[in-house]
Amino acid sequence: MTSPGRVPHGTAADPRSRANRVGELLRAVAEGNHEAFAGLYDETAGMVHGTAVRVLRDPELAAEVTQEVMVEVWRTAPRFDGARGSALAWIATMAHRRAVDRVRAVQAQRDRDVRAAARDYDRPFDEVAESVARADERTRVQECLATLTELQRDAVLRAYYGGRTYREVAADVAASLPTVKSRIRDGLHRLKMCLGVEW
Repeated sequence: MTSPGRVPHGTAADPRSRANRVGELLRAVAEGNHEAFAGLYDETAGMVHGTAVRVLRDPELAAEVTQEVMVEVWRTAPRFDGARGSALAWIATMAHRRAVDRVRAVQAQRDRDVRAAARDYDRPFDEVAESVARADERTRVQECLATLTELQRDAVLRAYYGGRTYREVAADVAASLPTVKSRIRDGLHRLKMCLGVEW
């Protein structure tokens, strides 16, 4: 008889045994067995989350991806073909693909936000030029903005020309509040030096 807490030889400690168990659970899930899905979830959710964390570097996003993958496993279990690989490999591949898709989606959204912000800031350039110096210095303001790093320029534009609070800017660019404050402070200092004005 096996003592509680100990794994008998050839069961959970054996990767082949685990792979077989996951395969059996997945086949049962394909038939709509809810109890089998609970067991499959227990067996594989940790692996799915670990895969997502390695790709995303964000535990919260990884948790979302884990839930999405497990729902996809439930929904697509009947499509699993054991002749093409193990159930574990199938689920791991699904997790990796979903995590990579999330990375691309997040980056695409950030790119869209930056492009939209750049379009929205065309008019404020005139207002900034008038408040900083004279209307004919518009080009000078744009040239000085161009001397900032991309991160500094984006943060300054969002906060001062876009009317966003520091906290809103941090949320927009998925950065910490101290990081955003530092970008804005450094960006404004460089603008002040470039324009040669007192703010």
